Amino acid sequence: MQSAKIVFIGGGNMARALIGGLRASAGEGLSITVSDPNVDQRQQLEQQFGVAGTDDNIAAIDGAQIIVLAVKPQILADVARQLAPHVQPDQLVISVAAGVTTQVLSNWLGGHQALVRAIPNTPAMIGCGATGLYAPAGVSAKLRSEAESLMRAVGIVQWVEDEALIDSITALSGSGPAYVFLVMEAMQAAAEKLGLDEKAARLLTLETVFGAARLAMESNDAPAVLRSRVTSPGGTTEQGIKALEEAGVREAFEKALAAARNRSIELAAQLEKH
Repeated sequence: MQSAKIVFIGGGNMARALIGGLRASAGEGLSITVSDPNVDQRQQLEQQFGVAGTDDNIAAIDGAQIIVLAVKPQILADVARQLAPHVQPDQLVISVAAGVTTQVLSNWLGGHQALVRAIPNTPAMIGCGATGLYAPAGVSAKLRSEAESLMRAVGIVQWVEDEALIDSITALSGSGPAYVFLVMEAMQAAAEKLGLDEKAARLLTLETVFGAARLAMESNDAPAVLRSRVTSPGGTTEQGIKALEEAGVREAFEKALAAARNRSIELAAQLEKH
């Protein structure tokens, strides 16, 4: 990975997160090019990370070992079709676009087979991402390893063998940060209603969520076990948990993940028609 030439088509937030992670893990020796029509965006990446910038997708991918498609799903079809005549069979193409299956992307790329689909999330921007990965059966172990190395630069990875499970990962870790932010938002608002000022409520909420997540990460026990240890019989936490259960918090999360997964499936069907 340290000697590879990597090209990012698109220089938005996810590309920035991945480039930052790669620079931190592999240093300046890695050759990175970003192709994006936005001049300001390119210049920011050039100055911050020392990457090469261009607005010419075709020129950018010449000689690249890895091509990361980091554009919005709605424009990916046009970008992929533009690249199709120029992508070489041995070039690994990694797509981070939600809702675009590897078969559809392969069709847009003129039958290109060296594909990996990645679903990262926004905490990748601080090196704490969680990425789901899928590759068709024909993708070699070497190319899979290269894709994994790239995504590990910004967090953990989880492979799936069934591409349909990518929709579930999209619903869980892809959309998951927003669920946690909503919980944090609700906790802070409730604390303010109980009399805490905004600054105190925010700080205590943030540190509570961070501490709980870190404790869970460093423990071998399931979340249910950790929860039970805080929930003393007849105590304050027991009453709080009871209120949440009665409000249907579990069912709400089941509905949220199912709705997000179903929307991912719908988007895939829509994009397939492009």
